[in-house]
Amino acid sequence: MPEGVDDSPANARFASIAKKVKMGKRTEKALKEKAAASTSQEASEDDVNKVPEPYTCTGHFDPDFTELCRRAGLAPSEIPTVVIRAKRPGTPPPPDPKAKDPNPPEEAVDVAEEEPKPKTYVTKERFAYFKPCIQVEMENEDKPATVTEVYIRGWKIDDMMVGIFKTCFPTIEKLHTINFWNTGLTDKTLRDLAAIFPQCPNLKNIVIEGNPIPEEPWACIMGEDSLIINLSLRHNDITDRGASGISSALSTVTTCNKNLISLNLSHNKITDVGAEAIAKGLRMNRILLCLSLASNRITDKGAMKFGELLSRFPLTHEEVVERRKLLRDKGSPDRGSGKSPPPSRRAESKDRPGSVRSGSHLDKGDKKRDKSSKKKDNKKDKDDGKGGTKKADTWKKAETVTKTTKGKKTTSSKDKKGGAMPESESPDMVEAINPLLESVESIEGQLWIPGNRSIISLNLSRNEIGEAGLKSILLAVQYQITLANLAPNPALKGLMRLSLGRNPIRADSEAYQKIQDLMLTRDPFYKAQAKSPDGDTQSLAG
Repeated sequence: MPEGVDDSPANARFASIAKKVKMGKRTEKALKEKAAASTSQEASEDDVNKVPEPYTCTGHFDPDFTELCRRAGLAPSEIPTVVIRAKRPGTPPPPDPKAKDPNPPEEAVDVAEEEPKPKTYVTKERFAYFKPCIQVEMENEDKPATVTEVYIRGWKIDDMMVGIFKTCFPTIEKLHTINFWNTGLTDKTLRDLAAIFPQCPNLKNIVIEGNPIPEEPWACIMGEDSLIINLSLRHNDITDRGASGISSALSTVTTCNKNLISLNLSHNKITDVGAEAIAKGLRMNRILLCLSLASNRITDKGAMKFGELLSRFPLTHEEVVERRKLLRDKGSPDRGSGKSPPPSRRAESKDRPGSVRSGSHLDKGDKKRDKSSKKKDNKKDKDDGKGGTKKADTWKKAETVTKTTKGKKTTSSKDKKGGAMPESESPDMVEAINPLLESVESIEGQLWIPGNRSIISLNLSRNEIGEAGLKSILLAVQYQITLANLAPNPALKGLMRLSLGRNPIRADSEAYQKIQDLMLTRDPFYKAQAKSPDGDTQSLAG
């Protein structure tokens, strides 16, 4: 045994206890490290499974769109860039002949020298032209919140991209135009986009072209809650099936689209069946002003339907029933106020000529109505002597508003703070009359009403319309002119522009020449020729 080493039983016992304590500390330390590792692993798993907070758009389209694409999982190289849409350079003003030439003629330049590159185009990197991008137009390029128009052209819009648009489009306050050209839309993506459009406060113009969809759900864009004013659906292979849906969206006996004023359906596959359906949809619509059906497959049969629409047509059974309901609802307030019912309910009712019973009580009522009508006529004459009826005053006010708008002193419907003015201060507007409440004419047991005179521009060029279709349209134009002369209505002027070019029409067609002559005088930009003192005619145009 070495000297100085104590191997007593007490020392051995103490050493064993110390060894156990040391092992216990090691075990405790290992357990703590294991617990910390498990805790960090759970935290990392929670970070992975944790859903990020939803992004709140700021109304600045470029950063909002980029951030939403990044959150959707797109790589930076896959995110479409947002660029300002290129504009055609403006035409330079003509040189002033009196001004001196600031650039004197230079000396002849050597042809061998390289000419400067034109400034009408911009060079890009290889294949950068084919990379998806979103073109925008802005009121002020220095202010990102002033995006007014969005153009997406030549790349497919899928469900993920529609979801991104759903988040950012409604926050763009000044957005009024969206243009989708050749974007591979499907039935689902189109319906999803149609649900986004009403959420955009100032969106008025929609262009969807080059997107043929077999299901043809185009009517979903034109719902009753739609605020779209101008809609273009060119080159979408729309057939009679799609035209039928569009017809129902334009109007039915009880419903009507109250905002759409321009519809372009050119370069599609609409035949006479589709043309008849669209004409049916315009029977009760007095809002649409411009319609284009150019480059379709419409023949004389379809043209005749439009001729009937523009002149006059008989009411169907459903329309007659709805007319009776409207007249009943219109007459009910008069009953409650003690006034006599309107003449259209009894004396001039042409809806039910066979159901009016004869009797003494009706005769007495007629006498009372005659007396009351005479009193009203006398009162009306007095009012006319004072300055005209209220309706005439309304038209005068409307004309005054139009004239002041053309002059220097224009009034706005908003006050200085930007708030809307009360209704009492706003100019009087004439409400459009329901077509079913217009005056009717009974012909062979059917009720006929004047046709659609709200359409001012109709394009039927590049179809298959022949001489029979031209004659029907000629009669419609002549009817509108006659009706306008007999009963002028400032709100219903009738056709002003009619395009029939490039149809299989003979060069010496008398009907076509008459249509051209009549429409020339109805053109709002037409100026009649005046005769000079010498007797020669001088044109006032330009």
